[in-house]
Amino acid sequence: MSDSEHPPRINCVLICGGVWHDMDFARLELLKLLAEDQRVRTRVFENYDNIDAIEAADILITYTCDVTPSLPAQEALKRWLTKGGRWYALHGTNSILRLLDSGVWDAPRWAPLMMDLLGSQFISHPAIEPYMVRVADPDHPLVEGIEPFETTDELYHLETHGALHVLLDTECIGPGTGFVEADDAPGTYPVFYIKHHGAGAVLYLTLGHCRGHYDLQPMMDWWPTVDRCAWDLPVFYDLLRRGIGWLKDRESV
Repeated sequence: MSDSEHPPRINCVLICGGVWHDMDFARLELLKLLAEDQRVRTRVFENYDNIDAIEAADILITYTCDVTPSLPAQEALKRWLTKGGRWYALHGTNSILRLLDSGVWDAPRWAPLMMDLLGSQFISHPAIEPYMVRVADPDHPLVEGIEPFETTDELYHLETHGALHVLLDTECIGPGTGFVEADDAPGTYPVFYIKHHGAGAVLYLTLGHCRGHYDLQPMMDWWPTVDRCAWDLPVFYDLLRRGIGWLKDRESV
């Protein structure tokens, strides 16, 4: 039988876990998108501890908050990327958060290898409110035909690392809220970008905050709203599908 009759299986690892977000919602939505292609067979984890699974994967998707791989896992990710792995990192994958005694959040630089692999580290965000996302490279296939759009989401103030091919960006005009480095937030930041590593690459999309009633426990027993942010927008699902297509298409840049 030819590959056209029985196309090769694509082994995917989805890592979805952490704090302060509706991980059940995000996990289910991402699994539904992956299931649109029957070639993709997905293993799901809450963290990076299963290094063997990562090394055996063809593609990797992560939606996490404050989940930091061990140093051996970070080194395995680097080897995997360099050999040609493709990683679609979403929203808070680049976050390390610690609540200080002063009541503000810090973003400690405890995982420099991880943040170099991802191309950025989360530092702070303003209050969740509407902002414009701009198209930085309209000719790139990942954003071709997409118009600038408004979203209500967490606007990520980032510390960037290395050469990034920015596809979408935004302008932050106000300080972060409740973070140590909040005053440094104003500026232009990537929203969607590629960072190459040898034969492989990371595609990062900062959009996609989501939170349900129970997701701030134990800090708060009940959050009054169900927040879906960019998940309410068709363009966000378009970006997710395009990113998943990029994962599977090793010939694209």
